[in-house]
Amino acid sequence: MSNRMMRLATLSVLSALLVAGATSACAASTEADYKTAYAAADAANNEAGKLRNQWTTAVKALKEAKKAAEAGDFDKAVAESKKSEMLSKAAIFQTNEQKDAWKQMEIR
Repeated sequence: MSNRMMRLATLSVLSALLVAGATSACAASTEADYKTAYAAADAANNEAGKLRNQWTTAVKALKEAKKAAEAGDFDKAVAESKKSEMLSKAAIFQTNEQKDAWKQMEIR
């Protein structure tokens, strides 16, 4: 697969993840919803960390989620948790997708 096709596939997956996350936070959220979303985001973030590809934007979103939950804004907390989870999953996807990509590069 060419480099261009790999980039296009990566961008398509990332776009789909972002659109899915943006449309999923419509109803009022509870503390239980936040705890569930935060646990999933934290697990994905830890997995990305193990792969040595932890994105700073995902870490920032986790911090924002915790801050919003402490303020009682569970809608924002859930949204930030889901954002962090999506970013972490994108980082995991990127790592796995590019693991052997260097073999496809053209040597000049």
